[in-house]
Formats: sequence, C-alpha cells, structure tokens
Amino acid sequence: MNPMQVNKALISTDFLRLVAKGEVKQAFEQYVSKNFRHHNPYFKGDGEALMHAMEADAQENPRKVFEILRTVEDGDLVAVHSTAQENPNAAVFVLVHFLRFEGGRIVEIWDIAQEVPAQMVNQFGML
Repeated sequence: MNPMQVNKALISTDFLRLVAKGEVKQAFEQYVSKNFRHHNPYFKGDGEALMHAMEADAQENPRKVFEILRTVEDGDLVAVHSTAQENPNAAVFVLVHFLRFEGGRIVEIWDIAQEVPAQMVNQFGML
C-alpha cells in the first residue's frame, strides 16, 4: 500500500464501523500497524489490549448503534466525529477519535466520549 495514495479518512471510518459491528479482529488486521498504541486511560496502551477490550465490548453490546457524523483529515491525522449507543434504547454518546497514520496504517488513536444529556442549555446541541 503506497502511503501517499491512502485515503486515511476512509480507512478511519471503515475501521471504526468494523469495530462497532463486532468485527474487531478484522479491523485490526486490515488497518492497524504492529507499532500501534492508544491513549484510552482504561486499558493498557498496546494494540492487543485494546483489541481484546473492543472484542469484549462487542460481545456485551451486540446491538450497538454507531453513526459517523463528519471527518477531518490533516496530514497524518484524521478526526472522526460520531455517535454511539450500546443498543437502540441506550443513552447516546458523542465521540471524537483522532487516528494517526504511518505507512498507510493506523499507529495511534486517542478517543473521547461524552453522553448527550436529556436536557441541554445550548440551543445548538452537541451534533
């Protein structure tokens, strides 16, 4: 894969969609570098730890709802703004993932999430 010809935004969204559908191992094999690391404070920082955590989450939440709202690509970084629910009746969370690329593969991820409150003061909402 020629890194100069890689559509990083497409890879980022496909990776996240596969993970949300429970196809975690495929997502990691297809898109993640062997030198991968992440910054989620709840799991060890290596790819294997995150992959296992994502697989466990997929088993616990097989009806997960995930929607991509927008992406921004700048050099080797992609930001993905999305929403997720553990199931169609669960609380909605707004997510932002930052994915860094090297050699056409994901080498680093940061993620942040915030639950959408039932009532908001901000008239523009979170989406």
